[in-house]
Order: sequence, then structure tokens, then C-alpha cells
Amino acid sequence: MSADIQLAPSPDYLADVPRTGGTSAAAILRFGSLLVFAVILAAFALTAPYFLSVGNIGNVLGQSAISGILAIGLTVVLIAGGSNVVTGGIDLSLAANMGLSAAVYATLIQLGFSDPAAAGAALLTGLSIGAVNAAAVVLAGIVPLLATLAVMNIAAGLELVLTQNTVVPASTDFLTAISSSDSFGIPFLAYILLGFAALAGAIIQYTPAGLRLYAVGEFPDAARAAGLPVKRLLAGAFIASGLCGGVAGILSVSYLSGSTTGSGEALLPVVVIALLGSVFSRRLVPTIPGTLISALFVGFLTNGFQLLNLPSTLVSGVQGLLILIVVSATTLLRKREA
Repeated sequence: MSADIQLAPSPDYLADVPRTGGTSAAAILRFGSLLVFAVILAAFALTAPYFLSVGNIGNVLGQSAISGILAIGLTVVLIAGGSNVVTGGIDLSLAANMGLSAAVYATLIQLGFSDPAAAGAALLTGLSIGAVNAAAVVLAGIVPLLATLAVMNIAAGLELVLTQNTVVPASTDFLTAISSSDSFGIPFLAYILLGFAALAGAIIQYTPAGLRLYAVGEFPDAARAAGLPVKRLLAGAFIASGLCGGVAGILSVSYLSGSTTGSGEALLPVVVIALLGSVFSRRLVPTIPGTLISALFVGFLTNGFQLLNLPSTLVSGVQGLLILIVVSATTLLRKREA
């Protein structure tokens, strides 16, 4: 069998293949999720002040940019590694990657380096963390959950050493431009998120490399039999995820006017967004469009709670509940289809 054979066509293509009752259950879960999304937004629109104002919508879009880009990186790993988050696709180092990349960027700006040099260093930091993850998983054979957990702690420790656990302010014309808004009140961060998602989605959905990532994640034995470079593709997924961490680090510096501590708190929303994104696809598989919808859903959910002055601990509880529901539902449906 040739390596050029498309072992895993795009999720939209496979949606048209006749299946058993599992397809109906998946459709119910998908449309049910969209219905819940709409109901929650309607409830917040009626109860939360200024929820539907242009300024608030723009604020949510801007806030969702950083977590959305991180979740896109995690989605790529989920696609290549498979649905089992213990032995398959997971990258727990993304939030720490963002924190260290932001610290590198802000520190270099403080030392007088230009934005291109600082941005290049931040992206290189993200890529390096992704490469370490790839080496640990692909070469050393460490389970991704443990490998990325170890790298997460290493990156977080390096951030503390670099910043001395303090805020490192950074302000340049470039950072100001990124964090500003257009005449409609929509932050440029929102456009960056949409553009990044469109680019990533085009690569994953419409290029041979993206289709092979699906093949490696969903049909690893068939991918090996076809001669696909399974290890190289999986390593590339972790490196791409690391790059997303570097990009998010730059956006974080722009949004927060510097590097701040506590980046690890961003991990839970990122995992929620990436896992919830599969619910919005036709076959309950991770997709970039699904992740984008999920990022906006989680962003509006968090914003609605804030406008209603509900405690942040409740938001974390709801996010944890979403993970439990999504993982349980998709696992049960896959067992029915098996």
C-alpha cells in the first residue's frame, strides 16, 4: 500500500459514510451541545448586564485569543496522538510554555532588544519546548501524559528563575498595536485568533500532512502498514504545539503589558476547549473549527459568570465538569461504534 493513500480523509468527508446508530448518537450529542451553547448565551443575554454589547463581545474575543491559540496547539497533538489522553495525544506543558515564552520576550525587551529579536526568541523558546516533548515521547518512549507533565514543571521552573517570580513589564509600539482595537471596538487579538485558526484549519483539513496526522491518530496500525512516518508526524505535532505556545506567549505580553506569574492557571481552560471542540465535529474527532467554536463558548461562559459576579471557583468547577462530560460521552459513543 502506498504512503500517498489517504488513510484518514477529512472529518467532513467521513461524515457522509453510512454508519450504525453511533452516528445518530454523535449527531444528537453535537446538536445538543450547540443547543446548550445557545441556551446559555440567551440566559446570559437576559441576566448579565452589557453581555451583548459590542465592547463586551470584543473583549471576549480578545480574551479568547490566547487560550484559543494554545488549544489549537493541543488539538494538533490530539489529532496525531489519538483520543486516549493517557497513552495518546496530550500536551500539559502548553500553559507553562506560554509563560516561559512570555518571560523571554518581556525580559529581552527590558534589556533593550528589538521586537523582532524578542519575538524570534519567544518563538524559538516555544519550539524548543515542543522539541523536548517530541524527543521525550518519540525517542525516549515516555507516555505523553508523564512526559509533558515533566516538561511543564521544567518550563515553569525556568520561568521563575528568569523572572525571579516577579512581573516583568514590557511596552513597545508593536505590543500596543496588537492589544489595540479597531473602530468597531474589536481587538486585533481577535483577528489574530481567527487568522491563526483559518491557517491551521487549512493545513490540517486540506493538506496531505494534515490528513496523515488523522491517519496516525485514528489508524496507527494502518498508517505503519502504509509506510507513513508515524514517529516523525507525531514529533511534528508536538513541535507545532510548542510553536503555538510561543505565539501565545507573545500575545500574552501584549495583552498583559508584560510577563506575569501564574500562567499555569491557563491549562484547565485550554484542555476544556480542546476536548470540547471534538463535540462540535461530525465524527466526534478534534478539528480546528470545533476548537474555535469551543474557545468562544468557554470565553462567553467565563465572561457571563464574571458579569454576574459569580465566584471564579465556580467557573473552574464548571470547566472540570465539562471535561468529565465530554470525555465520558465521547468514550461511550466510541465504544458503541467499535
